[in-house]
Amino acid sequence: MKLTDTHCHLDFNKFDVDRDEVLGRAWEAGLTRILIPGITLPASRSAVKLAESHPRLFAAIGIHPNDSLTWASETKNELRVLAGPHPIPTSDSTTVGRSNKVVAIGEIGLDYYWDSAPHVHQQMVLNEQLALAMELRLPVVLHCREKGDALHGACAEDLIEILEKWVDRLRVEKSLLAERPGVLHSFSGSRETAQRAIRLGFYIGVTGPVTYKNALKRQEVSGALPLERLLIETDAPFLAPHPQRGRRNEPAFVVEIADKIAQLNSRSLDEVAAITSANAARLFSWGEMD
Repeated sequence: MKLTDTHCHLDFNKFDVDRDEVLGRAWEAGLTRILIPGITLPASRSAVKLAESHPRLFAAIGIHPNDSLTWASETKNELRVLAGPHPIPTSDSTTVGRSNKVVAIGEIGLDYYWDSAPHVHQQMVLNEQLALAMELRLPVVLHCREKGDALHGACAEDLIEILEKWVDRLRVEKSLLAERPGVLHSFSGSRETAQRAIRLGFYIGVTGPVTYKNALKRQEVSGALPLERLLIETDAPFLAPHPQRGRRNEPAFVVEIADKIAQLNSRSLDEVAAITSANAARLFSWGEMD
């Protein structure tokens, strides 16, 4: 069984004491790839450094909406430099350029729950990073959190409208990124929002809360979506799945999420692991590993 964790903040200090042991448990559980997203420039640098330390680790770089007030005139270029050389898909499905551990721009998006920055400023920073992703031909890892517990509110609506315009530009430019624009990370929205995102080419990230007994809406949405559009992710050290809820989350626990998705879709755990790992490889262009 081959699994992937497509969103794990492995660089956070909660892993400083036992990071090697955490990775050991991940490999023992069957993980073949882990994506480490950045949320600030320093965190993005840490994610890249950590990704460079192991062949199964990869990085995303970007500015989280709750940190969007740190955006400055030079930030975009600093992210561009940090991305470094990267593979560029061509029309015949080959790639040019040399490989790099940065496989996405993220974690970026909108957050109307904490209101850490004015909404219009968050949208500006998001658009700047979407432009960078288009330039670098890298998919995006997107955050969206509503005010309160709404399944679809202003945050989701604003995000989808921004993404519709961005994907339209990708299609007009005939960018191959239009075929793999990104993922809506730790999705907690409505089925309709997910379907709109899927029609744009996005994947939907499923995290630990789908395993909670009271998470009936998340389970309904995750069970209704095609497996070919799902990714599994821990968002560690947050959102530990049942029965680990209340503990520090870690990549090895991704198997609990995959198992729940298998139950919701009446499929085997091996099938879900294989399909979601193939989805991740397709999105992030990081290939397969034995």
